[in-house]
Amino acid sequence: MAGLTTFVTVVYIVAVNSTILSDAGIPVEAGVVATVLASCAGSLLVGLWANAPIVMVPGMGINVLFTYTFVQKMGLSWSEALAVVLVSGVLFTAVAFSPLSGVLQKSVPGSLKEAITVGIGLLLTLIGLQKGGLVVSDPRTLLALGDLGEPRVLVTCATLVIGLILYARKVPGSLLLTLAAGTVLGIFTGLTGTGGEQTHSFEAYHQLFGGFSFAGLLTLPFWVAVFSLTMVIIFENFGLIQGQLEMLRRREESPQVLKSASLSTLSCGWLGTSPTVATVETVAGITAGGRTGLTAVTTGLLFLLTLFAAPWIGMIPDSAVAPILILIGGLMLESIRRIPLQDFTEGFPAYLVIALIPLTHSIPDGIAFGFVVYPLLKLAAGRGKDVPIPLYIISGLFLLHLILRVIS
Repeated sequence: MAGLTTFVTVVYIVAVNSTILSDAGIPVEAGVVATVLASCAGSLLVGLWANAPIVMVPGMGINVLFTYTFVQKMGLSWSEALAVVLVSGVLFTAVAFSPLSGVLQKSVPGSLKEAITVGIGLLLTLIGLQKGGLVVSDPRTLLALGDLGEPRVLVTCATLVIGLILYARKVPGSLLLTLAAGTVLGIFTGLTGTGGEQTHSFEAYHQLFGGFSFAGLLTLPFWVAVFSLTMVIIFENFGLIQGQLEMLRRREESPQVLKSASLSTLSCGWLGTSPTVATVETVAGITAGGRTGLTAVTTGLLFLLTLFAAPWIGMIPDSAVAPILILIGGLMLESIRRIPLQDFTEGFPAYLVIALIPLTHSIPDGIAFGFVVYPLLKLAAGRGKDVPIPLYIISGLFLLHLILRVIS
């Protein structure tokens, strides 16, 4: 029952992730299969090997990094971006299977970890607002309010209201029901895509499986992307896994779960999707009584059922996906309360991360500024000893990242 509960709360990721991957040039149906297989494989890994009820699915925010930063902004093809995922998975696995994981986990301050979550939440919100037509590009002010009378905007607003009510009422599977409601409204307003008659999902997936390309291996953008993605997936999984095991009072099992998570990420490069993370919806299964790996195994196997819906995922309009992104983005802002804003040396670097991730439309660039400024402020305040030596090294690497961004 706990596995079923988790599945109902997180299955929306199949439609949302495949839609985001389609903006990188990956066919929607192929993205559906990749998302399902990655979610199933990752959840089975954690459930069977680590015996934890933690479910792995492609991470919201990381898929945004994959599509809108690596592909659309940095100019990598989707196949090159998958090679980035593969290399990052290898590096994550090397960290997870070595003492370095513990060193990194202790070195990065909580304020920066929480700020990354908040910044990604704001970026998801911005993308959702743009997908739904509520915010549009404007040559004078960069962004402006969209046409509120446009059908896409009306459907987005109506779907968002439905989602807010369902979530506030704590209705099981509220995000999935919101997605369904938005699709139905899209049918009546003519906003839906085409579905059903498309190429069979496995035929579309044939080119995606193992479709990574190392054509950009010797270019700066490729390695900038590898560094950025590796840092994000390591720290996001650190935080999520630690918090979920804390709920189970099994914090000492973090290394085993982290190893499973790293192998799950590694598989994503082959399976054709952005990396998986220990999804926040795992909490739903834990709350429902999930305590062992059986929960994750159940959820993983249930994901396979969604393969039958693959030909119809293309019917879901942006106006149905946008409210999900906005709602999830809002939920991620809750992390801001754990940032000690009263301490300038902690609060200002966190502020830079939170502000620059959405404003630059780039997760790695926003993170880099926060990590570079953090030790500088500590040194300026005469508190340089508060910064662990590994964090100085990480900050130096992020400074290198910014320099490489200028060069590239």
